[in-house]
Amino acid sequence: MKQRLTDSRLANLAAHTVYQGYEQYQCRFQAITRCAQQRFEAQDWAGLQQDMSQRLDVYTDTINQLEQDIRTLLEDRLEDKLVWASMKAVYSGLIAGREDWDLAETFFNSVTRRIFTTVGVDPQIEFVDTDFEAPPVPATEPVYQTFERASSTANLVRSILASHPCQPGFAHLEQDIQLVAGRIAQHLRAIGALLVVERAEIVKAVFYRGQGAYLVGRLFSGSHLVPLVLAIHHTPGGLAIDAVLLNEDDVSILFSFTRAYFFVQVERPYDLVRFLRTIMPRKRVAELYIAIGYNKHGKTALYRDILHHLAYSTDRFEIARGQKGMVMTVFTMPAYDLVFKIIKDRFAYPKRSTRQEVMSKYRLVFKHDRAGRLVDAQEYEYLQFDRQRFSPELLEELQAVAARTVLLGDGDVIIKHAYVERRIIPLDIFVTEADKAAARAAVIDYGQAIKDLAYSNIFPGDMLLKNFGVTRHGRVVFYDYDELCLLTACRFRVIPPSAHYEDELSPDPWFSVGDSDIFPEQFPAFLGLHDDLRQVFIDHHADLFGVAFWRGVQARLTAGEMIRIMPYEVGRRLAESAAPPAGIQSIPPD
Repeated sequence: MKQRLTDSRLANLAAHTVYQGYEQYQCRFQAITRCAQQRFEAQDWAGLQQDMSQRLDVYTDTINQLEQDIRTLLEDRLEDKLVWASMKAVYSGLIAGREDWDLAETFFNSVTRRIFTTVGVDPQIEFVDTDFEAPPVPATEPVYQTFERASSTANLVRSILASHPCQPGFAHLEQDIQLVAGRIAQHLRAIGALLVVERAEIVKAVFYRGQGAYLVGRLFSGSHLVPLVLAIHHTPGGLAIDAVLLNEDDVSILFSFTRAYFFVQVERPYDLVRFLRTIMPRKRVAELYIAIGYNKHGKTALYRDILHHLAYSTDRFEIARGQKGMVMTVFTMPAYDLVFKIIKDRFAYPKRSTRQEVMSKYRLVFKHDRAGRLVDAQEYEYLQFDRQRFSPELLEELQAVAARTVLLGDGDVIIKHAYVERRIIPLDIFVTEADKAAARAAVIDYGQAIKDLAYSNIFPGDMLLKNFGVTRHGRVVFYDYDELCLLTACRFRVIPPSAHYEDELSPDPWFSVGDSDIFPEQFPAFLGLHDDLRQVFIDHHADLFGVAFWRGVQARLTAGEMIRIMPYEVGRRLAESAAPPAGIQSIPPD
C-alpha cells in the first residue's frame, strides 16, 4: 500500500516539480532564442518566423504538461490551499538564487491559476507582488559593455561594431562608420550638447527581429543621455548599417506594442528592462518585458500596474470614446492609457462571427508578425474590481450586452474574460479633432497601414476609420480583429458588368459572391472619408481600389517573399537620399 505523504513533504515535492518545469521552459526558450543569430547571418527569414511562432508556444506547452504532473502528484489535495501556500514558500526559496526570479514567480502563478481559476488574486497561493523587495541575487556584471571616450566618435563607433561581430561582414564598413559618426554629431549639435561623446554603454546581446539586427545602448555627452540604436541589415554585398536612432520616440517605435517580440539572449531580464527604461522612460516595465519575449511576465507586470493605479487614484471605469462596436464593448479610465475589451453576448447584425472565432483572430494576431500596425492585446480571466470604481452608465452597458461575461455583485465586478490594450485615439475621432496637417498625415498613414498589413499577409476585413487608431507618435494602427484574415486566403475580384441597367439599381448584387471574395473598387464607399481628406487618400493610395495591388502582393507572398517593413522613419536611414527598394516600406515622418 502506497504511503500517504505528509502535507509538508508533498508541498516540497510539488514545489520542486514546478521549479523543474520552469527550468525546462527556460531551457527551451533560450535554445530557440540562441538560433536567432544563425538565422540572421544565413538570411533564413522563414526559419526565424517559424522560431517566433514556436517560441510563443513553449510557455503554454510547458504549463499544460506541468498541470497534468501536479494533478497526478497532489491527487485529493489538489485544491488544498495550505499545501499550495507551503509550495509557494518552498518555491520562493528555490528561485532566490536565480537571475530570473521575477519570471519564475509568474510561472508559479500560471500553474496556480490553472488549478484554481482564481477570481481576482489570492496572495496566499500567488505572487501577487514579488517576494523580493530588491533583486535577491546581486548582478555579477552589467548587462551592457562600456566604451570609454575615444579619439573620435568614428573610432568609438568602430569599437562598438568590433565588439559585436556579425557574418558575413560589412560591405562598406568605413563608409557606414563615418555616416553614423556624422549623424551622432548632427544630433548632438541639434540638442545643444557637447560635440564629444564621453562614453557609450551598449547592451552586450544583439536584438534580432524580422530581417534586422539591432545594437541598443546609450551615449553620454556632458549632462545629456542620448539613446543609440544601430539597425543592421543585409545588402547584396554584405551587411550594412541601415539606420541610426538617436531619440526616445524613434526607439520607442522600434519597441512598440504593435510589433513582434525581439530575440535577445540575456540571463538577467530584470537588468535589461531597467537599462531599456533609461532610454525609453515612458515605456511601462510590462511593455519592455513583452518586447523581449517574456509576454507572460509582462502580463503580470501590467496587472500589477493596474492595481497600483487603482490604489493610488480615484479614477473610475467608464465607456471608452468612439462608436460602439458590434462585437466588443470597450471601457477605460480617463487618467489611464489602457482599454478593456469584452466580447459581447450577442453580435449586432450583420456580424456572423462566433465568440470562439473572435478569440481565434486574437490568437492569430498574437502569433503573427504585427508589422507595427496591429495592437498587441493581453488576455485576462476572472478580474475582480470594486463596483464603486465603475460609472453607472458603464454598469448598465455591461449588464445589457455582456451579462454572461461580467458578473455584478453587491460590492464587486467580476470580469470572466477580457483583452487589455493600450488606449489610442480612434481614427474617425482624430481626423475631426486634429489640425488639418495632422489629419492629412493620419489619412496618408492610414493607407500605408493597410498596405503594411497586406505586406505582412493580413487583410483587415473591415477598413472603416473607427477600427483604426492613432498612437501618441502619430502612427495609425488597427485594433478591430473580428473580420481580420490572411491576405492569401482572400479572392480579389473585379465587379463584372451587369446585363441590365436595372441590375445596378438593385440593393442586391447581380453576381455571385463567395465568403472570401473581396471587391476593392467598393472600398471608397466604406472608408468614411469626405471632401479634402478623401482626395488626400486617393492621391496617395488609389492603388488600393484595384485588384492589381492586392493580387501583386498575394503573388509575392505565395512565392515565399518576406516583404520588409522598416520600423523607423525614412529620414533615420543612412541612405535617406535614395528611395526605398521596391516593396520595402518605411515609416513616414510624424
